[in-house]
Amino acid sequence: MTSSTTPRTPARPVLMVLTSHGTKGATGEATGFYLGELTHPLAELEAAGIGYELASIQGGEPPVDGLDLGDAVNARYWNDGAFRAALRRTQRLGAVDASRYAAIFFAGGHGAMWDFPGNPDVARVTREIYEAGGVVGAVCHGPAALVDVTLGNGAYLVAGKNLSAFTDDEERAVKLDQVVPFLLASTLTQRGAHHHPAPDWSAKVVVDGRLVTGQNPQSAAGVGAAMRELLLRQD
Repeated sequence: MTSSTTPRTPARPVLMVLTSHGTKGATGEATGFYLGELTHPLAELEAAGIGYELASIQGGEPPVDGLDLGDAVNARYWNDGAFRAALRRTQRLGAVDASRYAAIFFAGGHGAMWDFPGNPDVARVTREIYEAGGVVGAVCHGPAALVDVTLGNGAYLVAGKNLSAFTDDEERAVKLDQVVPFLLASTLTQRGAHHHPAPDWSAKVVVDGRLVTGQNPQSAAGVGAAMRELLLRQD
């Protein structure tokens, strides 16, 4: 007999959302979603039997960045036929029924800075999942999705929330502070968020209620683990 206090695997999957934007502004340099910021959270979720589905802004196969196959987790997923097939046919976010998901997660990669903010599909699906009691997660540039999300009362989702995201200093360190359309951490702060930075390239995960955010690629597994714990407790 299962104890009533034993965590159960959530019946509904997590929606993992990826950017469809493939260039770094006017530089023409390739970008996309950062592979480890998808695979490392997935590994944490799947270890607990939590399912997932993939979506992207435009649907289909999104551009990938950070294709480091020396990373064992990246290599395991990239060499998995089922994962690669799912990646080739991601759902278009605008066609998603938010009620099907226990949580939404936004992977980073510089492409997210262009097509996550101000996107009505991002705003709708995030709001519907969050207001239905679901978990919202994002890592590195993934929190760009949260910049313009408002709740039913008109307030920004991030207003008054503690969070972490790719810092202005890290953006300057990679010499893209003049390329991205805005500085992410500063803009989240302008929206009323309480941004908690760690030293450059240090893992930093912040949990505030049902909002889970991480600073950089080093934080990706931690975001997945924190989301997992919230989902196992609440289902």
